[in-house]
Parts: sequence; structure tokens; C-alpha cells
Amino acid sequence: MSLRAIPAIGVLALRFAAAIVTGGFVTAWFIVRSGKRPDPALLRLRCTGLTDVGTVLLAGIVTLTPGSTTIDLDLARGELLLHVLDGSDPAAVAADIRRHFERPLRLLFPARRSSR
Repeated sequence: MSLRAIPAIGVLALRFAAAIVTGGFVTAWFIVRSGKRPDPALLRLRCTGLTDVGTVLLAGIVTLTPGSTTIDLDLARGELLLHVLDGSDPAAVAADIRRHFERPLRLLFPARRSSR
């Protein structure tokens, strides 16, 4: 394990804990408030620069975060199919997942470049 991995683990753990808390509040707010309902959607998320283990961990993290669920995982394509509670802005959802979870996972599980 490299020295860069230790801070990445801490960052990932803190971001995951924060996502559970905020996701729980947002999900509860959607349930109890009156008026406009959330716009659920299916979203394909392409994972870049991750090993298969990193991609599986990303799928698990997304599923454990309230408001999102991994429906399918295609390791050959490096792609997740997600169900999100509020898919009104799919690009923002994808960017949020990449920024908060995929980046630190890339430090822990970087894809090896093939030498062809």
C-alpha cells in the first residue's frame, strides 16, 4: 500500500459517511414533503481508471448511499446501471459520484495500462 492510499482511505470514509447522512435527509425530505415529487431515473455511469475490484466497490458504495441503487454492473465495459431517486440532472449525479467516490477509489485501485 502506498502512502497516497492512506489519505485516500480516510477521504473515502468521510465522504461515504457524509453521503449517508445527507442522502438520508434528502430521501426523507422527498418522502415527507408535499408538492413536487422526485424524478426517478436510470443512469449509466462509465467508470474510468478503476480495476474490477474498484468498480465493484464503487457499485457497493453507490448502493449503500440513500437515494441510489446499483441495478447492474458490467465489468467488461466498466459501466454501472444506477437507479437514482432524483434524476432531474443526470450529469450532476454522475459528476457527484465521480468527484466524491471514483477519484479516491482510483488512488486505491488504479487500472493497469496494458502494454501492447
